[in-house]
Amino acid sequence: MLYRLLKFLFVFALCLAPLAIHAQTPAGKSYSSNKIERPAITAPQFPSPVTFTDITGQTKINFKHEASPTAQKYLLETMGAGVALLDYDNDGRLDIFFTNGAQLLDPMPKGKMPDKSNQKFWNRLYRQKSDGSFEDQTEKAGVKGTGYGFGVAVGDYDKDGFADLFVTHYGGATFYRNNGNGTFADAGAKLGIVVDGWATSAGFFDYDRDGRLDLLVTRYVVWDFETGALICGDTRPGYRAYCHPDNFKKTNALLFHQKADGAFENVSEKSGITQTKGKSLGVAFADFDDDGWTDVFIANDNSEQQLFRNLGGGRFEDSALAAGVAFDDKGKYFSGMGVDAADYDGDGRQDVFITALSNETYPLYRNAGEWLFDYATLTTGVAQNTIHGTGWGMKFIDADNDGKRDIFVAQGHVLDTIEKTTDFLKYKQPVLLLRNNGKIFQNVSLAAGDIFQIGLAARGMASGDLDNDGDADVIISQTNGAPIILRNNGTKNHWLGIDLRGGAKSAPNGEGARIVVTEASGRKQFFNQSNSGSYLAANDSRILVGLGNAASVKQIEIRWTSGKIQTLENPSIDRYHLIKEK
Repeated sequence: MLYRLLKFLFVFALCLAPLAIHAQTPAGKSYSSNKIERPAITAPQFPSPVTFTDITGQTKINFKHEASPTAQKYLLETMGAGVALLDYDNDGRLDIFFTNGAQLLDPMPKGKMPDKSNQKFWNRLYRQKSDGSFEDQTEKAGVKGTGYGFGVAVGDYDKDGFADLFVTHYGGATFYRNNGNGTFADAGAKLGIVVDGWATSAGFFDYDRDGRLDLLVTRYVVWDFETGALICGDTRPGYRAYCHPDNFKKTNALLFHQKADGAFENVSEKSGITQTKGKSLGVAFADFDDDGWTDVFIANDNSEQQLFRNLGGGRFEDSALAAGVAFDDKGKYFSGMGVDAADYDGDGRQDVFITALSNETYPLYRNAGEWLFDYATLTTGVAQNTIHGTGWGMKFIDADNDGKRDIFVAQGHVLDTIEKTTDFLKYKQPVLLLRNNGKIFQNVSLAAGDIFQIGLAARGMASGDLDNDGDADVIISQTNGAPIILRNNGTKNHWLGIDLRGGAKSAPNGEGARIVVTEASGRKQFFNQSNSGSYLAANDSRILVGLGNAASVKQIEIRWTSGKIQTLENPSIDRYHLIKEK
């Protein structure tokens, strides 16, 4: 307790200076106003045991995200786009949903909202066929969308066995109920879900362990087309930049609790989710203190990060400062964008990784227990591998199925003018693969496939097993560009797949369950079930367990949110297991 108090006081003291500085931020500040220094170190490259192949052309997906860029440099234009993996028709194959922008006028008249009527601005739903190609089902499914789109969440809120969609956009959100026949119905008004402001990421989870999915929605900043028309950066023609979030006010996330009748109530205030404000972009769910209650981590852009500890009884407490994750190791803000949680070091505790802006490095927080986190960015090799990058979507994935969680990051600078103000940063940046060797993260990107040498304006990212072959594939969405579909070419390592179905008192796909996989050797791997994490994205809800050269698994143990503990002894490997709560 003394150590925890001293750490709290130390971090608090560090935070006072940056808080005072940011409180006085002048209007018109751009991202390029930050001091940008050329990094003195270059990260070494290592061989990769796994490669990824760009199969976008083979999929027959012809989607292009339309950001509708203007001379006004509205901040909306550079912040999209989202992506989700889901099996909406229950045929055993993952489908893909993309969010899209909307038409912006240059400039936007007062009171005018972005127009999505032109089909090039529609959100898109692609159904995977048996040959691995995809067909556009957007119009048939009824999910063209409304507004300038951003994030997407997936969950079977009504437990009818079909995945529902929640899509955020500037000015609100749309809740699509899956009708079970290939179509969706807009059920938001009927369910009592009302969202305003600039909604970004969202996710389903069962925070009160009643077996019904609840919904958390993050919001970015208080912004409109009048206040957002600031002239930021260099005033020379062609040099105007997107404005820094410091020019706009913080806001709070929204939490909706699902009642017994299936409707939702806004419990944002009484739950404690509104106790702190941020500039929220990404969200991840995990039980960080292993008390059986799912906690919430929200990544905030140039604002303190938020870690809401679930106290039970419907209450949350923002414990980020006390836990040591509100700021970086120097007590400063950073540009939190995407976030994910997983146990990367095999100690049974869920750790946190956040993407950020160039020159900030990407924070990695190791869960040390006792509700304390260590800043592990420097000691794990992450710093030197991320100093140049601007990261958005990211996931902990076991890319090579060796039993250790690696890190995959989608990158691209926020400023499309950055190359005019620096000679070493690029707007389009290659994706990044950091391999976990058990001690540090090694950059294996250049050996992992041609795509890692191509610059992208990447934003959202989702991971899942598209071809059901037991390894993690990746889908990347680009702002104002076409998505990238990456096939994991696999290794000879063994694997195990887990697909959960909760009973009456647990979440439908086991959201919030704790899974422990014990190999014959005694090695254990720990998972918290969630399809959230990354940036504006929803991931494959199945759990992939890399086994390396292990020939067998001794046991799978599942602690459901109902409190039941269920075990599966000696499960066969190199296949998926559908496990229903008993």
